[in-house]
Amino acid sequence: MTDASPGFACAPGFACAKVNLHLHVTGRRADGYHLLDSLVVFPPVGDTLSLAPAAGLSLAVDGPFAPALSGEGDNLVLRAAARFAAHAGRAPEAAFRLVKTLPVASGIGGGSADAAAALRLLAARWNLPIPPDLALALGADVPVCLARRPVRMSGIGEILAPAPALPEFGLVLVNPGVAVSTPAIFRARAGEFSPQADLPPAWPTAGRMAADLARLGNDLQAPAIALAPVIADVLAAIAAADSCLLARMSGSGATCFGLFPDAEAARRAAAGLARDGWWCWGGAGQMAPAQG
Repeated sequence: MTDASPGFACAPGFACAKVNLHLHVTGRRADGYHLLDSLVVFPPVGDTLSLAPAAGLSLAVDGPFAPALSGEGDNLVLRAAARFAAHAGRAPEAAFRLVKTLPVASGIGGGSADAAAALRLLAARWNLPIPPDLALALGADVPVCLARRPVRMSGIGEILAPAPALPEFGLVLVNPGVAVSTPAIFRARAGEFSPQADLPPAWPTAGRMAADLARLGNDLQAPAIALAPVIADVLAAIAAADSCLLARMSGSGATCFGLFPDAEAARRAAAGLARDGWWCWGGAGQMAPAQG
């Protein structure tokens, strides 16, 4: 699998993967929601969503991971469209088609990215702004997936701040074909809460960035491994790849990533990591700056 072309990646319907380069659980609100601190990037790989005028609201799904969504009547795409239509006082008349390229329940924001793409497509069609509260009501990752640019994410996901200036770097994503439950991972997390990370304003090289990130962590990685031990195998395989600078799990898993000096090194590593039942991708660590 290769990078999406720059024009395609910037399209409103491109629902790119969300990767947490670090993820600290910093606290918990009275309502039970956990507070997070994370540096998030969006590589040029993802699902694609399109829409056509229709008499009602519908969603057709195909692509390699479509079977995982079969029978799901309350898909986030439909929920996003219905809520946006209600907010705008319009009839939810759209036939969506989703090409599901990203693994489901995999810690890289696939469903949230799909919902964000639906909001962008409808906003462009209706020439309306997207209400921020609507995005957050659909899920904690939807606001950051609307942004589709490197950001520092905090709160429950709704507070977005500029990321440090990032160097050129490559990224490998590997999912072992195991879906994990985000609520179960949070329930399994033990220990104290983590402080917010201290990040520099910029990193001059991928090596320096990886060295700083190595001092941080993903607070959900250990409980995820306890529930799905294959995650440890994925991390070990990525870490052993030539030129790998850092191997870590993204989000609540089970997708793991590796940082590499450049996109070509990441592509070579992804080709070597291919296993039966594993989804692998390698390429640039972030999309081109001009994005929708």
